[in-house]
Amino acid sequence: MSTDALFHLNITNSAYIIAAILFIVGLKQLGSPATARNGNRMSALAMLIAVLATVVGNDIASWEWILGGAIIGSGIGAYSARKIAMTSMPQLVAIFNGFGGAASAIIAADELIHLIDGGGAIAEDVSITIMASVIVGSVTLTGSFVAFGKLQGLVPTRPILLPIRNVINVALLIGMVASTVWLIIDPSMTAFLIAGAIALALGILVVIPIGGADMPVVIALLNSYSGIAGAATGFVLGNNILIISGSLVGASGIILTRIMTKAMNRSLANVMLGGFGVEDGASSSGSDDDRPVTSIQAEDAAMMLAYAQSVIFVPGYGLAVAQAQHQVRELADLLKAKGISVRYAIHPVAGRMPGHMNVLLAEANVPYDELKDLDEINGEFQRTDVAVVIGANDVTNPSARTDKSSPIYGMPILNVDQAQSVIILKRSMSSGFAGVQNELFFLDKTQMLFGDAKASIEKIVSEVKDL
Repeated sequence: MSTDALFHLNITNSAYIIAAILFIVGLKQLGSPATARNGNRMSALAMLIAVLATVVGNDIASWEWILGGAIIGSGIGAYSARKIAMTSMPQLVAIFNGFGGAASAIIAADELIHLIDGGGAIAEDVSITIMASVIVGSVTLTGSFVAFGKLQGLVPTRPILLPIRNVINVALLIGMVASTVWLIIDPSMTAFLIAGAIALALGILVVIPIGGADMPVVIALLNSYSGIAGAATGFVLGNNILIISGSLVGASGIILTRIMTKAMNRSLANVMLGGFGVEDGASSSGSDDDRPVTSIQAEDAAMMLAYAQSVIFVPGYGLAVAQAQHQVRELADLLKAKGISVRYAIHPVAGRMPGHMNVLLAEANVPYDELKDLDEINGEFQRTDVAVVIGANDVTNPSARTDKSSPIYGMPILNVDQAQSVIILKRSMSSGFAGVQNELFFLDKTQMLFGDAKASIEKIVSEVKDL
């Protein structure tokens, strides 16, 4: 190796070390709402350094292509960040996961083509990593697009249970293993394409039986898959920073998935196999329910809150849709000024992605010490005068404890039904994302305040000021 080549290699590796450190520190800072923005910036800087070091250090393309790609990619990213609503962020994450998996599979295919055209023998470890990249990447691609469809309402959110689906999945797995062995023994694009096609089909089949309530877990798992595919591609290319960044994404995604499955009382094995414990013929309650409920006006809600001693706000997807976080914080400040204890109950899967509620409330400068997770807050509901539920359905549904036919049975919920009184802000009586009606609505202690959450809370704020 020449002196110049050695110099460039050292510069590239030094840049990779810096990028790896920034990735790790950035990922650590993403663990807290207080430091998440800075962690995101550090991670973005790390990716920029990694991309530039790889492209420049390996003389992959001319500056025109590099600059053009950077401008296009940055434009798409900036547009997505500014224009995509927070309520649509899970769909965006799903799409990005899919694109990440597709990129890994395409790079693996390109590398295999070069190796086959080269005419030399392909090492077994290279064949295995190529197949790992294309299989995991292809599963991530189609699985992520199905998840996007369910979140966007383009695909039914209910579990779609195909006949003999387990037999089909096992057959596809056997075919995928066979094509992998084929590629190792006799490298060819035919074996590669067969494995890729099977993986694309498997991605659809493992996600389509999963109900809408479990989509947050699916997103976390597919995020992990995209990282694993990236790491496998790093081994194919011999690129250290791709191995490091892919491993970080894969590991953090698996950890997040484990946290989510625990929060939803799901089995990680069932998640990875696309089962989620869904039984054929499992029933679910729809939104058509003619049982009476108690409806109140903003003035009544204001009176209940103003004369309470303790209040717990329970935010959900409805809060995100209405963008009512600033109004909630204003109402909380008014109540605290009256000497009322105020806290926020945050379920791990409130909204449609992990941390959804934390981010929204952080935007409104809600103090972090008032945000309580499920384990911290559940024992406090029975000592709380008023619980205010803002668009949270499935995570407050008492039937998760008792109804074995419900798709959310066994999922740990917030014990809102144990509060002395409950105020629920909703637009209508529609069911939650799991497609089941919330039994909390029909309790004697529950008062329903119908309408847009933002407008309703603004009215409550106005009434509380006059008391």
